[in-house]
Amino acid sequence: MSASLLILNEVRVAPGKLEDVLARWSELNQKDPVAGRTLFRSPDGDTVLEITPVQDFSELEALSSGWRNLWDTISADLVTDFRRQLLEFVEAPKDTADPLPQTPYVQLRYIEVKPGEYTAYREWRENTIFDVVRRAEPVTTFLAYHTLLSTQPGVMFVAGFECEPEEYQKTFTSPEYQGIVQQAGNRFIVGGESGLYTRVYQRADV
Repeated sequence: MSASLLILNEVRVAPGKLEDVLARWSELNQKDPVAGRTLFRSPDGDTVLEITPVQDFSELEALSSGWRNLWDTISADLVTDFRRQLLEFVEAPKDTADPLPQTPYVQLRYIEVKPGEYTAYREWRENTIFDVVRRAEPVTTFLAYHTLLSTQPGVMFVAGFECEPEEYQKTFTSPEYQGIVQQAGNRFIVGGESGLYTRVYQRADV
């Protein structure tokens, strides 16, 4: 079952340093294991994303000690600071038996919803966004979270898929889904359609 809380920990790596950073980061994680914690890399090869499932806030203190060790170990090879977000589970149109999708790829889909429209948005997405992803075979897992702590507050969908990214993306570039994006931009998204961003990552151990 999906984790109650997720911590996203993302950083951009200096050119040519990705494999070395991943190796040292993985070694630290193996020495201090956390169930379900997974490292991902961006397709362009310059970004590392760690997703850590958490069931209770009491776990955060222990994690912060590991983050200090991580800083000491890899910060010299980074071009950005760590960008961390704490997400709270809302619902799962396509759930997973594990705390996180165990698929080779994940996609993060983010929007900031106008606060006054949030309740209406929750009702709307059930019959639009969620209807599409439930019918879409390439979408293995689709989890809805909301930020608790973030400099980029809003709705975060965590999607898992096993096919090539080009095949997966067809679901979200179809005329049906593009119409849904337009509806959301017109009514719900802060900044309109430009307020939507999506990013694909591949598991680092694949």
